[in-house]
Amino acid sequence: METLDTIKDDDIEFALLEKVSLSFAKGNVFLPLKKQDGELLGAVADTRGIFALRDLARTLNLRPRPVHAEENIIIDAINRIYSRTSRVDEVMGVIKGEDLSMVATEFESPTDLLELTEEAPIIRLLNALLMEAVKEKASDIHIEPYEKGIDVRFRVDGILHKVLSPPKIIHDALISRVKILAGLDIAEKRLPQDGRIQLLVGGKSIDIRVSIIPTSLGERAVMRLLDRHSGVLSLEMLGLTDMLLTSLKNALSRHNGIILVTGPTGSGKTTTLYASLLRLNTEDRNIITVEDPVEYQLSGIGQMQVNPKIGLTFAAGLRSILRQDPDIMMVGEIRDLETAEIAVHASLTGHLVLSTLHTNDAPGAAVRLIDMGIEPFLVSSSLVCVLAQRLVRTICPYCKTAYTPSKQELQFLRLDPPPAELYQGAGCGKCLDKGYLGRTGIYELLEITPEVRTLIAEKKDAQTIRSAAIRSGFRPLQKNAVDKILKGVTTVEEVVRVTLKDTEE
Repeated sequence: METLDTIKDDDIEFALLEKVSLSFAKGNVFLPLKKQDGELLGAVADTRGIFALRDLARTLNLRPRPVHAEENIIIDAINRIYSRTSRVDEVMGVIKGEDLSMVATEFESPTDLLELTEEAPIIRLLNALLMEAVKEKASDIHIEPYEKGIDVRFRVDGILHKVLSPPKIIHDALISRVKILAGLDIAEKRLPQDGRIQLLVGGKSIDIRVSIIPTSLGERAVMRLLDRHSGVLSLEMLGLTDMLLTSLKNALSRHNGIILVTGPTGSGKTTTLYASLLRLNTEDRNIITVEDPVEYQLSGIGQMQVNPKIGLTFAAGLRSILRQDPDIMMVGEIRDLETAEIAVHASLTGHLVLSTLHTNDAPGAAVRLIDMGIEPFLVSSSLVCVLAQRLVRTICPYCKTAYTPSKQELQFLRLDPPPAELYQGAGCGKCLDKGYLGRTGIYELLEITPEVRTLIAEKKDAQTIRSAAIRSGFRPLQKNAVDKILKGVTTVEEVVRVTLKDTEE
C-alpha cells in the first residue's frame, strides 16, 4: 500500500465529499481523494478506513484503492477541507422554501428542541455561520433583526461586513438555537441574557461569548469568538518600534508602580497586557490577575474572573489577591474609584500593577485617575508609564502595490520632502478583495519623567503634560502611524479611520 506524508488540496476531488458526511469521515478516519482509471483513491489510517472506502467505491461502481496516511494527517486534512465546503450561501441555497416554513414551527417548545436532528435546516445554517466565521478569522458574529429581514454580519480585522440576509421567518428559530448552545432560557425574550458556548470548529477549540438583548423588532445576538489555541503574542510581535519596545521592557522590569494601557474598546489593550505578563512570568514571581473575562489561560499565573452577581467585582478581587502575596498584579480594567484606590496603594507598597483605562491618549490617563478622585500626588508617585494604542489593518502582502499619493494624503502626512509614493492593497483572493490582511498596533508611550511627575502632582491638564513630554522625546500616536504608512505597513485611509485627524508638534 502506498503511503502519503501530506494531503494537499490539489490531491482532492471536492465533488466526492458530497457523498461522505464529516462525522462518517472522521469516525472512520478516511478521506476520498479522487477517481482515477476506474478506481477510487482514498486516504486511510487503518481497517476502519479501508471498509469505509470499499462501501463508498461500491456505490460509485469503482474499485477501492486505499493509500495509507497517519491518522493526524487525515484528520487535519478533513478539518481543513470540510471547512471549505460549508459556506453560508451554499447552505442557504440547499434550504428550500418548505424548510423555511418548517423552521418557523420547529422552535415552539423546549421539548421539540431536544428532538431536533443535526440535519434540521436551522442547525445547518448556524453551523455554517460558525464555520465561515472561523475560516474568515472573524472576531464577532452579529445577528440583527429588522422589519422585513435579518442581517448577519461578521467583524473581521475590526470592520463589520454583511455575509447573509436571511428571511425574517427564521429569526426566532436562529436566536433560539444560539440560546440552546449557550445554555440560556429560550422562553425569556424580554430581558438581556449572557452566556458561553464552547465548540470544536474545524478541529479548533473555540470559546464564544454570547450576548442577547431585546429590541423593538426582536432579539439581537452578538457572538464573540475566541480561539484559545491561537496563543498569546509576545511583545516583539505587537508592532512596537525598537525604541518603544526597549522603554516598555524597562518599565516592566520595575518592582513596583502602575503601568497603564489605554485606548478605546477593541484596540488590543488586553493582548498587550497578556504579552507583558508572558515576559514577566518566571518561577520566582507570583503573578495574579483579575479579569472580565479570562480570555487566555496562562500557565503559571493565577487568573480570577469577576462575577458582579455574587459581589466579586474588580475591587473585591483586587483586595483579595493582595492577601495572596503577589509580586505582580494585573487588573483587567480600572472602572471606578475603589478599584483605582486599591491599585494605587498596592503599587506604593511594593507591587507592580498592570491595568487598562479608557482614555483617548496617554497623557489623558493621569488626568482621568485624578478625575476619578485619586489624589494628584498619589498618581504622580505611583504611575510608571502609560501606553496608548490603536489597531490598524495592514496592507495585504500578496497584492501590495505602490501609487502616487493624493494632495489630501500629503496634507495629512505633512512631510518635507513629501513622499513620492505610498502603498495600498489592490485586492486579491487572499484578502477577500479587501486590500488588507491582519492588523498591527500603533502606539505612544508616555514615560513619567521628573518634569511630567511634577505637572501631574500640580494637577495640570493633559495638553500641558503632552507638551512637556514631547520636549523630552515623546512621540505621539500619529507620528508612529506616519512611520508605518511610509514603510508600507498600512494606509493613510486606515490611520484616519482609527485616529483623530490632528498632529501635535
